[in-house]
Amino acid sequence: MQFIASPNDSALGLPFSAAVRVGDMLHLSGALGNRPGTLELVEGGIAAEARQAMENIGRVLAACGLGFADVVKCTIMLADMSEWRAFNQVYVAYFEPGRLPARSAFGATGLALGARVEIEALARFP
Repeated sequence: MQFIASPNDSALGLPFSAAVRVGDMLHLSGALGNRPGTLELVEGGIAAEARQAMENIGRVLAACGLGFADVVKCTIMLADMSEWRAFNQVYVAYFEPGRLPARSAFGATGLALGARVEIEALARFP
């Protein structure tokens, strides 16, 4: 196993790794819509938080030599399931048409920092 820390978030002292590589799989921790290196969520509601969370995932993937094309599964946690459609409009823009990863989505209360969305991802090394 290889434990991967996010350079932007290391100083925050969070109790988890940004990702863990096990064989050819990369397990990413849940990403929020926080500005890198801070515990502050971006402003602008679900769309802005979703975009920032996806960008945060993209940074971890890139640091490991991967991209969104390597993502095989996502788990989406939404504070309000009525925002599912608005979330999806942002989410699908990060993947090639016809190459969407497997996915689960569910409503969750009490996401860290009062976030509207948290996204976990699983990616595969080629």
